[in-house]
Amino acid sequence: MNSEAFLKNHYMSAVRSIAADQKPMWGLMDTQNMVEHMADAFRNANGKIVYTGILTQEERIPKMQEFIMSDKEFKENTKNLLLPDQPLPHRHGNLDDALAELNTEVNDFLQLFDRQPELIIRNPFFGDLDFEH
Repeated sequence: MNSEAFLKNHYMSAVRSIAADQKPMWGLMDTQNMVEHMADAFRNANGKIVYTGILTQEERIPKMQEFIMSDKEFKENTKNLLLPDQPLPHRHGNLDDALAELNTEVNDFLQLFDRQPELIIRNPFFGDLDFEH
């Protein structure tokens, strides 16, 4: 299945299937923190949050891009240099509102790349990415 089909047909139902009280397998984020974090990631991917710099060393970017195209999981407790050590407070009053925000950001991402399929977006960790990368 390609990325677009997954995002359109499976991603949100998979995220919605996670129980609000699900204990994390690792890390400190609860379900709502994770959903809000993914909304932020999609906001970067859809151009609403713009990063001009890349935090990853230039020589490591090809390996990082190879990683995101693989089925490999993130290492447990991977530190995001853009986030504090403790999870941010919830932006939304409940998980349903956070899921609605994520759904909007995913749809905006899909619509953006539908209109501009050659667009490149800078990710602060993975470098310059197109729709498939």
